Amino acid sequence: MSHLPDAVLWDMDGTLVDTEPYWIQSEFELVELHGGTWSTEHALNLVGNDLIDSGRYIREHGGVDLEPADIVEELLDRVVARVEKEVPWRPGAPELLADLRDNGVRCALVTMSYRRFVAPILAGLPEGTFEVVVTGDAVTQGKPHPEPYQKAAAVLGVDPARTLAIEDSNTGARSAEAAGCTVLVVPNHVPVLPGERRIFRDTLEGLTHSTLPGTSSA
Repeated sequence: MSHLPDAVLWDMDGTLVDTEPYWIQSEFELVELHGGTWSTEHALNLVGNDLIDSGRYIREHGGVDLEPADIVEELLDRVVARVEKEVPWRPGAPELLADLRDNGVRCALVTMSYRRFVAPILAGLPEGTFEVVVTGDAVTQGKPHPEPYQKAAAVLGVDPARTLAIEDSNTGARSAEAAGCTVLVVPNHVPVLPGERRIFRDTLEGLTHSTLPGTSSA
């Protein structure tokens, strides 16, 4: 007999789709356009962050003389254009999503990206894949604050402690842990530190509802 989580809460950038290179390329373009300087180190510091926080960081460290909200909108214009051309799915992610859906495991998307960026990615999945979608422009405090995961669990009507979050960054893992979730960490562009409720795996490939970390058989 298998014990399944009440829901699986998915991060998006770097976990469901490998869009971090899109963001990084867009950051370099934007900063250069506005006469500033940028680095890969700066870009990796933003992985998993709330977008407004990223806008503030780019303004401060990239020398872009725009309001953070305007920086975010310019970035989104560039990244959305790239995603509309090609959605770069992470290995094993679409297959695991399909398996969870087929076996009645509820799923939510918990991302700091804004709704207009999420839309073309959702369009590439069967309707209803995610029962709940929490985006960065729908929360007061973004990751690493627990609000995004707390909100997803509340809308689903489940106890966060009975959910599994899937993340690829320290920022996201901190958010999910603080909300009370068990966290399956699949590192991608940045290393992730160990944690009390963090379970590590190199890839989502080969995972199914019956082999999810934290499930047990009797």
